[in-house]
Amino acid sequence: MSPCPLRSRCSASAGAGCIAWAHIDGAFGIWAAAVPSLRSRMRGHAGADSWSTDAHKWLNVPYDSGLVFVRDADAHHAAMTLGAAYYVETAGAERDPYNWVPESSRRARGFAVLAALRSIGRSGLIALIERDCALARRMAERLGQGPRVAILNDVVLNQVLVRFEGAVGEPAEAGDVRTRAVIDAVQRDGTLFLGGTTWAGHAAMRVSVSGWSTTEDDIDRSADAILACAAEVDSAG
Repeated sequence: MSPCPLRSRCSASAGAGCIAWAHIDGAFGIWAAAVPSLRSRMRGHAGADSWSTDAHKWLNVPYDSGLVFVRDADAHHAAMTLGAAYYVETAGAERDPYNWVPESSRRARGFAVLAALRSIGRSGLIALIERDCALARRMAERLGQGPRVAILNDVVLNQVLVRFEGAVGEPAEAGDVRTRAVIDAVQRDGTLFLGGTTWAGHAAMRVSVSGWSTTEDDIDRSADAILACAAEVDSAG
């Protein structure tokens, strides 16, 4: 098994004492730790001082339902505590929510997260993540069959990075132009919505599969639409 950079970085942080804090922004990735078939890819995360993730992605709850987990409750509390003479504090055994978050008032965001988890259960969450990862691989396979289409990443979770290369002999910038044009065409087409990103200094299309209701048919129709948009761009050029 190859060395785990996550584990080594967390260990380095722990050895540095109070001058370092290892934080993992686990937007999509940290959910892999909940899935037996994917858990090995998250080796080392347990050594971090804190994690954050987005419940709005795989749980499909409202966008402001972010989650943060902090190892040291005292450090978390000290960083977030606020107070005023007119705040009525608890006696100490209870929890004052505003002393754990960056604002003094908020809606009950945790309720939507809890409702989603209770609705699908542990097995449902595992099935959802595994299905979306399989659908991402299906998307990569379908798109990879297109002319001058490069899949830039190993699709081990639910993300696919795609590049639409320029013609043989053209500079790399031609692929940037073609990729951005295909993204624009896909957004205008409306079959699906996706955006662009930059990978190793070059333009790429980012496909993210996280819908609870996404099917193989959705993936196939979306892949067909993307390839059709690429053909449209080529014919217009």
